[in-house]
Amino acid sequence: MLLEAEALAAYPAETQVSAREVADAVERSGRVLVVLDDDPTGTQSVSGLPVLTRWDVEDFRWAFASRSGGRRAAAVYVLTNTRSLGPDEAAERNREVVAAASEAAQEAGVSLAFVSRSDSTLRGHFPLETDTLAEAISAHGGPSVDGVVMVPAFPEAGRVTIGGEHYVRTTATAPPAADSSPQPALTPVSETEFARDATFGFSTSYLPAYVEEKTNGRVRAEDVIVLDLGTVRSGAPAIADAITPAHGSTPIVADVTGENDLRALALGLEEAERRGKQLLYRVGPPFVRGRIGQEVHAPLMAEEVYGTSAASATGGAREDLRAGGLIVVGSHVGLTTRQLAALKAQHSSAESIEIDVNQLLDPAAADAHIEATVGAVVRHLPKGDVILHTSRTLVKADDPEQSLEIARMVSAAVVSVVRTVLKTAPPRFVIAKGGITSSDVAAHGLEIRRAIVRGPMLPGIVSLWEPVDGPARGIPYVVFAGNVGNDESLAKVTKTLSVTF
Repeated sequence: MLLEAEALAAYPAETQVSAREVADAVERSGRVLVVLDDDPTGTQSVSGLPVLTRWDVEDFRWAFASRSGGRRAAAVYVLTNTRSLGPDEAAERNREVVAAASEAAQEAGVSLAFVSRSDSTLRGHFPLETDTLAEAISAHGGPSVDGVVMVPAFPEAGRVTIGGEHYVRTTATAPPAADSSPQPALTPVSETEFARDATFGFSTSYLPAYVEEKTNGRVRAEDVIVLDLGTVRSGAPAIADAITPAHGSTPIVADVTGENDLRALALGLEEAERRGKQLLYRVGPPFVRGRIGQEVHAPLMAEEVYGTSAASATGGAREDLRAGGLIVVGSHVGLTTRQLAALKAQHSSAESIEIDVNQLLDPAAADAHIEATVGAVVRHLPKGDVILHTSRTLVKADDPEQSLEIARMVSAAVVSVVRTVLKTAPPRFVIAKGGITSSDVAAHGLEIRRAIVRGPMLPGIVSLWEPVDGPARGIPYVVFAGNVGNDESLAKVTKTLSVTF
C-alpha cells in the first residue's frame, strides 16, 4: 500500500494560483474551448456554461453568443456520448463537431481550442478520438497539432496523477504509527474494477505506458513528455519549456493532485500556446474549470435550483404542480449499486421500479415489459418520488462490440420509458445515474438540445443542468456519474431536490 504522503515526498509543495489570474490570461487570448464530452458527466466541475446535445452550426452560434459573468462563455460543452458508440460512429461524431464548430467560429470571429473530455479512470476511445480531432482540425483549416495534453486527474473524486502514475485515492488508510494519524493511501487505477471494463480495459496506470499500450506501440512510452509535479509547480515558463519538443501530436501527460496544480498547469499551457504551440486536450472533468479559471462552485441548494428553473419555466412555477421526482439508475459499477441500496433504505416513501434486462433481451417480452414499466411510473409519480433502475446483474458478452450493443439496447428502453413519462406525468426533477444513462436520458428521453450548466449538487462531482428548450424546459436535470461520490451521495442529492423524502 502506497501512502499519498510518500508519493508526494519527492516533489515541492503546491503553489497558490488564483482562478482570477487564469481567467484573465484566458480572456487575453480570446480562445474558446470546445469540449467534446464522451458522456455528460464532464460538466460536473463547471458552472454557467452552455451545453449542447446537438451540434449543428446554429447550435454553436447560440453557444458562442452565450455569456457567463458578462463575458463570452470561455467553454462550450458538446455531448457526443461517444463512449457508448463503436469506433467508426465515434470518429464520425468528432468530425461533425469540428466541422460545425469551425464554421460557426469563423462567422463569429472566435478562436477555438478542442478538448476531448473523457473518463478519469482512463476508459474511452483513446487514441481514436484525439487522432480524429487532430485530422479534422487540419482538414477545416486549423493548425497542425503539436501536442496532445493528457490530464485525467479528478481530485474531488479521488483520482490523482503523481510521477506520471494515475491513482485512485482510497478510503482505506494504512495502519498509522503510534505518533501519527491515519493517512490516505493510493491504488493504481489499473488495479481497480475500471481497468477491467468490458470495452475499454487496460493493464497499466503509468500514463506513458498506457499510451504505448493503447496506440499498439505506435507511440513509445519513452517518447511521451511527462510534466511531473516538479515541473507543474515550477511555474508557467518551466511548463512551456518542457512542452517545446512536442510536434506531430506528441502525447504530454501532466501530474495533478489538486486545484492549484490545475491552475498552474493552465498558465503553463497558455504560455506554451502564446509561444506558438498548438495543443489538443484529453482530460478528466475538472480540467476545464482550471483551464478557464473558474472558481470552485459551492453545491447548489434547493432554493437556488427551483428559483432558477421556475424563472425559465413556461406558464409559471410548474414545479408546484408536481410532487414526485424521477431517479433513473443505469450504471452497474459497484459504487452505484451501493448508492442505490442506500437510497432505497433511506427513502422508504419512494416507489422502486426495476427494468429487467433479461426481459428486454427477449423479443417476445420486451415491449410488454416497457409498457408495464411506464404504467407503474406514471401511477406513482403524482404521489412521490420514483426510483427507476435496471436490474443489478450486469449482462455482457465476450465481444466488446456485443457488450456495447446490449448496453445500447438497455439504454433505448430507459429512454423510451422516460420520454413517455415526460409527456404523461412530468416529474418535479430528474436524476440520471451513469454516463451512458445520463447522456441518453438528456438527449433522447428529455429531448434537451441546449442547456446551461448551473453548478454542482455535490462538491465538484454532480452537475445540474437547466434545459432551455424542449419538453423538459424548466425541469432540473441532474447528471450523476456512475463512479463518483460515496455510498450516501445519491440519497443526499435526492433529498435536496425532493419534497417527499
